[in-house]
Amino acid sequence: MSTSNPDAAPFLQYHEPEIVDILILVSFFTFLWIAEYVSAKIIRAGIIGPIAVGIIYGEPLSNILHHTWAETFLYLGYIGLILIIFEGGLTTRLDLLKANFALSICGAATGVLCPIGFSYLLLYLGFGYGAVETFIIGAALSATSLGTTFAVIAGASKEVDLSQTKVGAVLVSAAVIDDVTGLVMSSVIHDLGDIASGGNVNLGWLIGRPIVASAAMAILTPVLTKWVFAPLFRRYVERHFHTYDHLSNILLMILVLSAFISIAAYAGTSVLFGAFLAGSFLTYLPSKHPEGPFVVMSREEGERSKHKSPTFVHTFECYCLDAQQYVLGPLFFASIGFAIPFLDLWTGEAVWKGVVYTLLMLVGKFLVGLWIPVWSVIQHDPKKAEQSQQQNDTVAENGQSLEKTTSSPYSPTRDAALRSAVSPAILLGMAMVARGEIGLLIVEIGYNNTPYVSADGFITAIWAILLNTIIGPVCVGLAIKYKAQEIGKGPWGLVPGPNHAIEEEMERRRESRLDAQMQEEGEMRMNAHYDST
Repeated sequence: MSTSNPDAAPFLQYHEPEIVDILILVSFFTFLWIAEYVSAKIIRAGIIGPIAVGIIYGEPLSNILHHTWAETFLYLGYIGLILIIFEGGLTTRLDLLKANFALSICGAATGVLCPIGFSYLLLYLGFGYGAVETFIIGAALSATSLGTTFAVIAGASKEVDLSQTKVGAVLVSAAVIDDVTGLVMSSVIHDLGDIASGGNVNLGWLIGRPIVASAAMAILTPVLTKWVFAPLFRRYVERHFHTYDHLSNILLMILVLSAFISIAAYAGTSVLFGAFLAGSFLTYLPSKHPEGPFVVMSREEGERSKHKSPTFVHTFECYCLDAQQYVLGPLFFASIGFAIPFLDLWTGEAVWKGVVYTLLMLVGKFLVGLWIPVWSVIQHDPKKAEQSQQQNDTVAENGQSLEKTTSSPYSPTRDAALRSAVSPAILLGMAMVARGEIGLLIVEIGYNNTPYVSADGFITAIWAILLNTIIGPVCVGLAIKYKAQEIGKGPWGLVPGPNHAIEEEMERRRESRLDAQMQEEGEMRMNAHYDST
């Protein structure tokens, strides 16, 4: 950056920061952590606290933070968002995503079309907003916050690991599809100003580019991973990783993540979609047979065993998790608070319009959850239910534990399928409610870059985005608190992973080695006893 003083040194001159600035930063981060802890304990939604701190410390309310600090925190927070999505890709079950993809498509379509349709009913016909303005606001409220989705999944891991459940797989897929759809609409909205002013814009390319780029990445990534990158990695690379363990892993993770988000950005699709694909790519790379260097029962085994290596999830926990959980993640949610015009929300008309629109948008996303009971009834098969029950009875008679979760089509009756689908439906519907960063991005693009969105419409949209981002995680937290065990053990709950048999085989081999070692030690003691006598 150039400076107006020609005699200034060509480097940043180091000086002691002012004590007031130091205390402001210390108090900001302290309150971020305290607010996250308190909101997680009281309302079961840890993301709400940092949003509130962002509103208080940022320009919306007290303007305590310098503008340059807020911009820096926004960038750091976005890195935190990328890491949240990347971790989600690392831990997501690809087999569950594939098995429930059709259901996810139905849910995502409902989550996009219903908010836009409801927006036209209320804003266009009821409040008298313009047709294009209504579309922009409806598009903002049709997006689901990926960062909030994965934060909710991570926060629920103590009660039930949603990433290992069928309903969690549907949630992740639907949220990712909604995010990509939101990006397509934000690209269109970004250039609506040029279209309105008579600019030369190729509307077909404008709409088609992010769609084609997203589809190409979604198709080419698994194809190239399965047939090119994974075979090459397993044959030539992975056996060398145990030499440096975490260092090898973290370097590969940085390269892959940087490559995917760069490709996504320059191709015209979502950087967050690229981060998710990067995590999924790394999940599939290592070999899965018991002797594979990445097949370990624990992080300690990968670090200590000579020919084993920690998994990429273990390396993420070692290098990134603390920074993401305590610094970058809270900064992301605080940056959402920075972007909310808090004082402008409190007029009588803005409040009632915002609250009414919030409730309608909550319903629009909650309807996504209805697909679970519908799917349960459609896929119900009495014959398979009887066969499944006979298999379970056989396993129980043999004294084996029933670890495999019965899927929805195998529920004994349609009534049982419907009853077991209620709690997962509520969880899915409420988890889709939060709008967060994507909604704010779209509505601010519409307000700042086009002549269509009025100040009144902008405030109404902000109300709906803010309240839905609060209500959704709170309701999910309560659902997890009271229904975690029911969801986890039900037909839409935990499903043994594809490595379940491998883990059982490794455990069996470990027990065999221990038995052989104990037998050998016993024989040695017996021989020593005979020699002494």
